[in-house]
Amino acid sequence: QLQASGGGLVQAGGSLRLSCAASGIIFSMYMMGWYRQVPGEERELVARIISGGSTNYADSVKGRFTVSRDNSKNTVNLQMSSLKPEDTAVYYCNAYRILGTGPREVWGQGTQVTVSS
Repeated sequence: QLQASGGGLVQAGGSLRLSCAASGIIFSMYMMGWYRQVPGEERELVARIISGGSTNYADSVKGRFTVSRDNSKNTVNLQMSSLKPEDTAVYYCNAYRILGTGPREVWGQGTQVTVSS
C-alpha cells in the first residue's frame, strides 16, 4: 500500500513537498516513482529513484524537482520548486519491483497539486 500526502494549492514560483509512505512491500526491492496526470491526458513519469539512490527525471522538471527516499522509513519524497501552472496535476506515487518477489507494481491514491498563475 502507498499513502501519498502533501499536495495542495501554491502560487507559481512556489514550492511543495510530496511524501509517500509504503507498507506491505519490501521497500528496498522497489524502484519508487512519482507520476502525474492531467484530465484527458496519459499519466506521465515525473521522477523515479532506485534503492541505491540513482534517479531520473522528466525533462520538464529537471533542475526544479528532487526525488529522494529513506529506506529505513519506507518513504519517498518529491521536493518541487519553481512550480509552474503546467505542473498542475494529480500526482501518484508508484512502486515497481525490480528484485525478489511480491507485487510487481503498486500505485498510491494520488494527491492534487494546483499551481496558480
